[in-house]
Amino acid sequence: MIGMMLRPRWIAALVLALAIAAGFALLGQWQLDRAISSGEVVERSTETVQPLTEIVTPDGPPRQIAEGQMVETSGSFVAGDEQIISGRHNGGETGYWVVSHFVTAEGASIAVARGWTADADTAAAVRDRLASQMSIASLQPLTGRFLPSEAPEVPADGVDPHTMTTVSTAALINLWANWSDQSVYQGYIVDSAAPDGLVAIDSPEPVVEVPLNWLNIFYALEWAVFAGFAVFLWYRLVRDAWERELEEAELAAADRDGDSGEDPAGGTDAPAERPHAKAP
Repeated sequence: MIGMMLRPRWIAALVLALAIAAGFALLGQWQLDRAISSGEVVERSTETVQPLTEIVTPDGPPRQIAEGQMVETSGSFVAGDEQIISGRHNGGETGYWVVSHFVTAEGASIAVARGWTADADTAAAVRDRLASQMSIASLQPLTGRFLPSEAPEVPADGVDPHTMTTVSTAALINLWANWSDQSVYQGYIVDSAAPDGLVAIDSPEPVVEVPLNWLNIFYALEWAVFAGFAVFLWYRLVRDAWERELEEAELAAADRDGDSGEDPAGGTDAPAERPHAKAP
């Protein structure tokens, strides 16, 4: 079989198989690079306060780099647009957020989580107090952590259907009294300072995880299997050719033995002489 492999025909076939395997290996390497590069984390300091307008733009989904970034802006709160968000955790306790409507100096709206309390009555009292305050004409600064809008949730059975459990921009704009197709940020700011009666919301620095694209890794393994199969296919073809030659050689030898009247065991095929019958 080694002699079969060293024939020019099969050496050329081996070179072709190795070239195909190399191509598959390069494709696998490319898929592996894609899996790793898609999981790379862009180094950024979320704790360095950045202007809101430089991190995210209104009327569109926020970039991933904006998630968890400390931002600053200026504007004014719209009195009367406060909402209570239930089921919010703070320091291991479950309670309520008071969320207000804030309009930036550029005229864009954004929700602001003002503070947290464990008591529903306290949250309602703070909401009513903030709603009764007149909107301040002068601009006031706002600093906090930007987070993307959450998906709205349907309250569980037995819970007031008007209860809100997520800070959803889509749901809030339907509750803001004087909002009508103005620019709005698809996210909210967790205020660094809390008004009287509320506790500052615990908003730690986000933990950055490095995800891997497992689909690309699976494709890379597939290309590796294809590369091995190309070499195996060459080996299988050589072995089939070698076995076919052996079989043809055995058949040719059997035909020659048949033509010469010899059996494969070294005897002859001539019939044995019959003894003469005795006379009666």
